[in-house]
Amino acid sequence: MEAQIGSGGGGGGANQLLKSLGTFMRKCMFSVLSVGAIPNHIAFILDGNRRFARKHNLPVEAGYRSGFLSLLSVFKYCSELGVKYVTIYTFSIDNFKHCPDEVQFVMDLMLEKLEVLLQEESLVKQYGVRVCVLGSLKLLSRPLRIAAENVMKATENNTRIVIFICVAYTSTNEIISAIQQSCIDKLDNHSQARKQTTTHEVTTMVKLVDIDKHMYMSGAPNPDIIIRTSGENRLSNFQLWQTAHCMLYAPAALWPEIGLWHLVWAIINFQRYHSYLEKKKKQV
Repeated sequence: MEAQIGSGGGGGGANQLLKSLGTFMRKCMFSVLSVGAIPNHIAFILDGNRRFARKHNLPVEAGYRSGFLSLLSVFKYCSELGVKYVTIYTFSIDNFKHCPDEVQFVMDLMLEKLEVLLQEESLVKQYGVRVCVLGSLKLLSRPLRIAAENVMKATENNTRIVIFICVAYTSTNEIISAIQQSCIDKLDNHSQARKQTTTHEVTTMVKLVDIDKHMYMSGAPNPDIIIRTSGENRLSNFQLWQTAHCMLYAPAALWPEIGLWHLVWAIINFQRYHSYLEKKKKQV
């Protein structure tokens, strides 16, 4: 991973030269890719942190920390490529059933990283990142909810790239919430119309557009690609509403092992099928 290049003892000059060469080669590669269609929105299911730790005889916590380094690299690559929206599936509602110590560590790690963004803001300043934390945030601890709210407030005016962090999230929970809110809106509108004795007919039927309006990422384009690591060809209750015409790429690499070439290969495949996917969208 690029985030690890240059670590260690001597040879700083040689490492810096290799890093500069790698940056130059990456820019050349991205320029070639930009001749074709670049996905507007890429979503990632971060699978394999625990398996990575077991594979290398490391504590589970080390797997999650390695995964965070991979995440920083992915954000950087997406920004350089011109991807406007990135979604990451970090923690499912179902994950609360895992070992309590492991759940607590993941929550603490998220809190730590959100607070780093608030204190230093290096990532959001350098790349113009807007951060949106989505999900059933009421399930999170109060300090984590406050940190999430503060980060969203601090970055709300950034426009270069939007990062959606799905935590305490499942797609079925999101859909149910959107339907419930749509029904409430319809009943409220109907009640207001009756009070005003208007002759204008107000329908109480919930339509597709009503539900769309209440989805967590309302206003953002649906994902063009979902990348799920660990070779798993499952969505695992993630973005079921938004992925009817989305390409799924499932590299065998565990999440902490994901690198530049996995992202490049996903985009090459997207470009191969882009015209077909666009045609299917227009048929809806």
